[in-house]
Amino acid sequence: MSGSLLDSVPLWLVFVLTMLLVVLAVESGFHIGVIRARRSEHERNAPIDAMVGSTLGLLAFMLAFTFGMANTRFDARKQFVIDEAVAIRAADLRAQLLPDPFRRDIRALLLQYVDVRLAGALNPRQVKPAMERSEKLHELFWLRVADVPAPDRGGIAAAVADLIGLHTKRVNAAIHNRIHDSIWIALYGLVALAMGIVGYGAGISGRHSTIAITALALAFSVVLLLIVDLDRPQEGLINVSQQAMVDLQRKLRSRDPPVR
Repeated sequence: MSGSLLDSVPLWLVFVLTMLLVVLAVESGFHIGVIRARRSEHERNAPIDAMVGSTLGLLAFMLAFTFGMANTRFDARKQFVIDEAVAIRAADLRAQLLPDPFRRDIRALLLQYVDVRLAGALNPRQVKPAMERSEKLHELFWLRVADVPAPDRGGIAAAVADLIGLHTKRVNAAIHNRIHDSIWIALYGLVALAMGIVGYGAGISGRHSTIAITALALAFSVVLLLIVDLDRPQEGLINVSQQAMVDLQRKLRSRDPPVR
């Protein structure tokens, strides 16, 4: 199962490590700046402010780009949950038009399928077992649909095919379509570089503020934590709502009168 470079790191530790990275980069840059200023008067006249502004601008662009990417994929995951719930409900409605035992068997499989999908979505540890069980249920769906008499088979077969297709799209969006590791490496490298230059400029000018450094570290740590959280399906504080599937589960569990 593919994932992201940061998946093995808890979100609280991501926040702490980012804080430490920013503080360390600023302090390192500051001490280097102080040493350089003592050794060379020419260094004091270098256009440090322009370089700091340019680097921070590039960092802001990179953060905005990564946040936009994570948010777009988060929105796609939400939409796929709704689309899959609609597809399962459509399959259930078509199944109600079938004669027994096909109606009963397919509707029971659909309820199992919703239970499995919710189990995987609400518990990160159940993702892999839920995917394996979902694929087995796809095979059972198709075997049962194949037994349906030809005049009644077309509608339910199309509904089940849509359901299987949406499963593939949802898994791809939730597990495989993540922010690439190279982007994370570039982003954190740019954070370290930009904060180092900020500290260097402070060292050259001789101005140092612990409160400003703490505020800077906190601001960047919160933004990066938010991006990491958006990129992690069903983990952290920002989760994809499964309400559409929960409502569907409740509907499927209700005792609908048999269709005659």
